[in-house]
Amino acid sequence: MSTSSKPKKVAILTAGGLAPCLSSAIGGLIERYTEIAPEIEIIAYRGGYKGLLLGDRYVVTPEIRAKAHLLHRFGGSPIGNSRVKLTNVKDCIKRGLVKEGQDPQKVAADQLVKDGVEVLHTIGGDDTNTAAADLAAFLGRNNYGLSVIGLPKTIDNDVYPIRQSLGAWTAAEQGARYFQNVVAEHGANPRMLIVHEVMGRNCGWLTAATAQAYRKLLDAQEFVPGIGLSRERLDVHGVFIPEMSVDFAAEAARLKAIMDRIDNVNIFISEGAGVESIVAEMQAKGQEVPRDAFGHVKLDAVNPGKWFGEQFAKMIGAEKTLIQKSGYFARAAAANIDDLRLIKSCVDLAVEAALRRESGVIGHDEDRNGVLRPIEFPRIKGGKPFNIGTPWFTDLLTSIGQPKGQLVAVKH
Repeated sequence: MSTSSKPKKVAILTAGGLAPCLSSAIGGLIERYTEIAPEIEIIAYRGGYKGLLLGDRYVVTPEIRAKAHLLHRFGGSPIGNSRVKLTNVKDCIKRGLVKEGQDPQKVAADQLVKDGVEVLHTIGGDDTNTAAADLAAFLGRNNYGLSVIGLPKTIDNDVYPIRQSLGAWTAAEQGARYFQNVVAEHGANPRMLIVHEVMGRNCGWLTAATAQAYRKLLDAQEFVPGIGLSRERLDVHGVFIPEMSVDFAAEAARLKAIMDRIDNVNIFISEGAGVESIVAEMQAKGQEVPRDAFGHVKLDAVNPGKWFGEQFAKMIGAEKTLIQKSGYFARAAAANIDDLRLIKSCVDLAVEAALRRESGVIGHDEDRNGVLRPIEFPRIKGGKPFNIGTPWFTDLLTSIGQPKGQLVAVKH
């Protein structure tokens, strides 16, 4: 959608899980509007699409504008998130966000009109931007004259056709720092198996990038030989992601040899690795598989890290298994310098697009030679797999002595 008139009021919302970019992106949008179009009013919906449906909002005052630069120093979302899908009418009614017979998309659209909003900035992952795409299409079909501009937030880095989503680099760095402490637990018990579960439902990019970032931390360390403080004991011994098939027998034999030699094993897994097997196992036992409003399996309920740990512990003779999840630690961090640069370029273009009234999701478009542009909403979708043939990842697997595996067919 595109119109010629500059908007008089814009709104911002964040939705879905946290990522190390939300606070900075909000601050960046406020700063950029204040720099080049200070006359434009800004509001922010509290709690994502929930706040939009309820008309619950913050007004960005001159005092907030003056302090917006401070938001780059914080993680989380100062305006709050929620997991609300506007096309899931039943869930919206259950939550008390709309009444029986109401269409949540129309309620949202009417609220935007009531609030005088002409441009809506959504900051979120594939679910958020899919919801934004649905809303943008609804607005267009019904001639509301509103523009929707998305920013891609997901630490999974799995949104088509976006090269790099906001916050993912920081999450990998923070996950590595988290494990830097956790790995010392191998000294607390003989034959310790430590499982580091990293976020990533369908995509293993974050797990791979976290392992790579952690090994760079090891590269900067010196070690004391002869007393157990060796690089090999602190290293990553296996990486398991949704895109790779796992030969459990072969991997168990390889990991058992490591356990027998150095008395501990450290593996990194994606939270989505092995989910199909776990779900099949639960269904075979007649157990209910918990799902969220978007239909996704609730990963904290099926617990892939625990499942992987149990599988390997028996096969490699682990005396104790420690499962550690870095997701909440990593995703709530403030953006690092690399993400701050990416956020700055994206929010600047988002404001330019808003002034042109051009809808889309801001990102480096892999189908357009990596050009940073507002990508058309119908082209946005989640579930982009990580390419395990990426050179830095194959180098990682080679260096830890792990077979490269096979790319599993991924349904989209």
